Amino acid sequence: MLKSDSWCVIPAKAGIQKMRNSYVYILANKRNGTLYIGVTTDLIRRISEHKRDLIGGFTKKYCCHQLVYFEEHDSVEQAIVREKNMKEWKRKWKLELIEKTNPDWKDLWDDLLNSGFRLSPE
Repeated sequence: MLKSDSWCVIPAKAGIQKMRNSYVYILANKRNGTLYIGVTTDLIRRISEHKRDLIGGFTKKYCCHQLVYFEEHDSVEQAIVREKNMKEWKRKWKLELIEKTNPDWKDLWDDLLNSGFRLSPE
């Protein structure tokens, strides 16, 4: 599920553009509690912002700070499609997805940091 240094250079209409993998993630406020599904190209930065309540809105209002699930995609477009699909899922399906990969609803944040996971180039 984890990859690092997933950068490549591809031609773009306005010059050269760096592309990297994208991530769909689920945050919760507690086991079987309120869920938030998001998408990002920088998982460490984005989850850190959620945890520190730097992003107003849903996650701040409902205290969704526990990273309970994430998956990697090869492009932003793929991740956005997956995020939109997951947001349409029944709650039961979302819970089953989390339970399948994280049955204890452990906050995956520390594991992510301790894995040496890095998304941005140095």
